[in-house]
Amino acid sequence: MVMREQLDKKEAHSLYFEVAPNVWGTKDIFVNMYMVRNPEDSTWVLIDAGLKSSYAKIKKMAAELFGPNSKPEAILLTHGHFDHIGSLHRLVEEWGVEVYAHYLELPYLSGKSSYPPPDPSVGGGLMASASWMYPKTPINIESHLNVLPPDGTVPFLPGWIYLHTPGHAPGHVSFFRQRDKVLVAGDAVVTTNQESAMSVMMQTKILSGPPKYFTYDWEAAGSSVRNISDLRPAVIASGHGKPMSGRQMDTQLTNLSVHFRDLAVPNQGRYVNDPAVADANGVRYIPPAEKTNRTVLFAGLAIAAIAISLIVVGLSKSNKPDSLA
Repeated sequence: MVMREQLDKKEAHSLYFEVAPNVWGTKDIFVNMYMVRNPEDSTWVLIDAGLKSSYAKIKKMAAELFGPNSKPEAILLTHGHFDHIGSLHRLVEEWGVEVYAHYLELPYLSGKSSYPPPDPSVGGGLMASASWMYPKTPINIESHLNVLPPDGTVPFLPGWIYLHTPGHAPGHVSFFRQRDKVLVAGDAVVTTNQESAMSVMMQTKILSGPPKYFTYDWEAAGSSVRNISDLRPAVIASGHGKPMSGRQMDTQLTNLSVHFRDLAVPNQGRYVNDPAVADANGVRYIPPAEKTNRTVLFAGLAIAAIAISLIVVGLSKSNKPDSLA
């Protein structure tokens, strides 16, 4: 009987995984979203909104965790890339809640600017090769958009702070609970090799720099990783990959912060030596694209298109919870 109850409980929670007390995550295809509860009053917030396909999963997870028809106090964004805001417009319209982001992300959430284009020339795997296909145009949720407080506090989450972690996106932020050092990192660091289709499919645990194909300023990205390392997080829950903790995470984070250029920066790429420039009004400068052998490029794109479709199918079948390690 006890075993049956445990199996039933595990099945009921197969939609999501627990990161830490009052912090849960869920994965859709290749990206994670998080729900965080304020234990003082049992209200909660959603961090990031995944892909367009994530809507149903987010709604079901909210119902299982907080009850039918439950809605968050707000939606907090680490940044506004397509795989973190895919269901945002629909959720905002349905829930009628406010969205909070860093002020440098506002141009990409209010229809005023597109991000610097992704760079498939960075190499590293099929996810990078296919990045030219990823959506680049901004969304417009200006009527629901709010700026995160300049003092670093997080709305509706006492005990949490946010850290500006640019490089992958101009207004990228990571959320940190000071009491137990839980970090919701976004894409400032990720816990898999996001460029590799195989790593994404297998969810191989390795602490890595931000996804190379969308990172527009590598100096800023390196500074962000060092700032994260200085926090000495106990748990890292990132935008891609499984949560990590313990000695393995500590060692890999230290190595990444010290040897960022060797471990994270690609050998080639549009932004490696010439970063894009952005300000509060959006992108101001984009360097010229890298020249790529057309035969190699087209072959890579054909393989990438097939591989990405297989990843979508494979990951949708294996989207199960994972414990910390």
